[in-house]
Amino acid sequence: MDNSNNSDEQMQKFVRMGLLGLSTFLLFFIGAHFISNSTAVFLASQDKKLPIYCVKTDEAKVSLSFDAAWGNEDTQDILAVLDKYNVKVTFFMTGGWVDKYPDDVKSIAAAGHDVGNHSQSHKQMSQLSAAECETEITTVSEKIKELTGKEVTLFRPPYGDYNNTLVEAVNKVGCHCVQWDVDTLDTK
Repeated sequence: MDNSNNSDEQMQKFVRMGLLGLSTFLLFFIGAHFISNSTAVFLASQDKKLPIYCVKTDEAKVSLSFDAAWGNEDTQDILAVLDKYNVKVTFFMTGGWVDKYPDDVKSIAAAGHDVGNHSQSHKQMSQLSAAECETEITTVSEKIKELTGKEVTLFRPPYGDYNNTLVEAVNKVGCHCVQWDVDTLDTK
């Protein structure tokens, strides 16, 4: 079998699986979710600051994102498939990834994708002080801006780990804290 054909088929399968997850997200996104009154009261009474899980809109839209924290073996293939289907996504990048793969950071931004921040060193952010959180965030945002000229406005906490201190720090540095509501479990 031709390897390029096999690779294209794998990428198409990857995109289809992502779209399946996105359709689940869309159901949540357009309001097909339920929080009981008692749950809502409990959450409100806890004064817990929450990241953005979804955004209400009248348009049928989904958001697809990738965390760029380790290797870049698939980055160019992913970019090619996204380009082929005219899909724009958000890449959440760690500072180490930005340092190691600056050309990929530039390619991602040049292709019109959003560049997001995933912390400098992929730490458990809820274990850090407010000042440490701010440093973890601003360091990466500055690196990305230097490479791409783009302001970074989105931050995704590693491991989905957050607390009020982190959400407040993210807001303080001019970003929005963003989570996911459908996990592909790709790390497994």
